[in-house]
Amino acid sequence: MIPTLALGPRNRLAALILAAFHDAGARRELAALASADASALAADWLGADEPRHAEALRARARRASEALATVSPASPEPSLVAALDAAATLHDAGLHFEVHELLEPYWARARGEAKEALQGLIQVAVGYQHVANGNLRGAKALLSEGSGRLHGQTLGLDLEPFARAVARSLDRLPDLEKSDVPPFPRARKA
Repeated sequence: MIPTLALGPRNRLAALILAAFHDAGARRELAALASADASALAADWLGADEPRHAEALRARARRASEALATVSPASPEPSLVAALDAAATLHDAGLHFEVHELLEPYWARARGEAKEALQGLIQVAVGYQHVANGNLRGAKALLSEGSGRLHGQTLGLDLEPFARAVARSLDRLPDLEKSDVPPFPRARKA
């Protein structure tokens, strides 16, 4: 897990990462960003007071670029199933803020149990991002509430094992390692 960036580059990078799921040009830009030197990042991506974020920016871009290298381009408006698969790719790469950004529009349109399950997935993602940012109090609250919302939910996937694994990770919260973060649920491939 890596910390998020300052607001401007964080949002810009998240938009680029999400676009890279369906846009080859965005994938190329992400790959270039992953290998850019600090001066190029400072000039093109970071404000005058943000050069200390250059390595975090490059690390997030690298993780995203590597994760997306194995993913076939998708539709710009993916179905919920495809969005959940994309969220799994991001989550498993440690890009939890981007999971939140990806799933939020689906949550906003959802109703009933689907809305509850999506809110739980988003809370879990934000909780793990809080861990990366060192906000253990916020992480504990969101991981606990998010896993609670996922119990008994499906969204076409069995979310119960993920909910239980997230709850178990709370026991290791002060010393949580990347390997303690459970993999995001995925649909079984036929």
